Amino acid sequence: MASIVLKQGREKSLLRRHPWVFSGAIAEVKGDPQAGETVEVVTSKGDFIARGAYSPHSQITVRIWMFDPNEEVSASFFLARLEQALHFRQSFMDIHPDSAGRLVYAESDGLPGIIVDRYSDFLVCQFLTAGAEYWRQEIVDQLRALMPLKGIYERSDPDMRTKEGLTPRSGLLTGQMPPDLVMIQEGPCRFWVDIQRGQKTGFYLDQRENRAFVAAYSRGTEVLNCFAYSGAFGIRALNGGAIRVTNVDSSSAALDLAKRNGVLNGFGDRTMENIEGDVFHVLRSFRDSSRQFDLIILDPPKFADSRSQLERASRGYKDINLLAFKLLRPGGLLFTFSCSGAMPTDLFQKIVADAALDAEREAQIIRFLAQAPDHPTGLHFPEGRYLKGLVCRVR
Repeated sequence: MASIVLKQGREKSLLRRHPWVFSGAIAEVKGDPQAGETVEVVTSKGDFIARGAYSPHSQITVRIWMFDPNEEVSASFFLARLEQALHFRQSFMDIHPDSAGRLVYAESDGLPGIIVDRYSDFLVCQFLTAGAEYWRQEIVDQLRALMPLKGIYERSDPDMRTKEGLTPRSGLLTGQMPPDLVMIQEGPCRFWVDIQRGQKTGFYLDQRENRAFVAAYSRGTEVLNCFAYSGAFGIRALNGGAIRVTNVDSSSAALDLAKRNGVLNGFGDRTMENIEGDVFHVLRSFRDSSRQFDLIILDPPKFADSRSQLERASRGYKDINLLAFKLLRPGGLLFTFSCSGAMPTDLFQKIVADAALDAEREAQIIRFLAQAPDHPTGLHFPEGRYLKGLVCRVR
């Protein structure tokens, strides 16, 4: 087995069980490992620290599989990790036949680069790193045995693969090809999901509990759902008693799906308005026409992929939250989110506070929000917590 020798003193994060080795921490690569192959990570004195997957094209050169010297990377290793992940989720996830949720969440489940989501009778996988790609077929075989559903589909199309020297890929892995739309159940509502072409793996599973919170605060309100995608926040709001929901998104295809989801749940044009356009521009037009709402949801796409983009991202978050504060009626609620992992939680709160100040609104935080528990955060891997949210009430 090839080995990665660290520079002196660069093992501290690994000793704290953080699962990444950056290229700048490496003194020497002994042997000739290929992309995805297992390597041992050792100190400058040659002491064993961990085993992981080698990725020569990435700044994260090794992603750790295990820290136990007696454990080997093998089929039985992946079987054990997958069983642990599935068993954990069975303790709290909805067991409805049409339920949806994340079954494997990469580093947080000890399986770097591997994402597995369930949508009713289908699994959707992402293999995002060199190590995940190397063991791809073994993982698919294990999943097929553990969860004999109708089919397993691959959505390994995020940009992260290019940083690993991998090309994007999607398509059927095994079993039946999923239909154009798969129906799932979330709480009292149903949704059509496009797992072949939709955003992420088809649906924002990480917002499941936050949609329930929106429903709980929606009775009697007029709701503005920004970056609405397929309308899930708005439909949960209507189910919770909202009078009317306005969805805004730049994608006509997403809004068509939102309309279909509305009809699926018994909500038509009388209660749900869909506006196609740039959210920033639409909100400015609402401000200029003095249109107001009781509850506003801001769930924008990732504004920052890295810390180098934080300044630009901060301006975007500031602008969109300032507009939202101006559109809220007294006593109104703002559900505002950032899914940018590079955005620190305290900085996001400061940005929202500054937005309220510039909007000349007094506000208070009544709840802090995060991703659903099927997207856990490893204590030694804080990067696993990417979604942060605030519920703010204006006076």
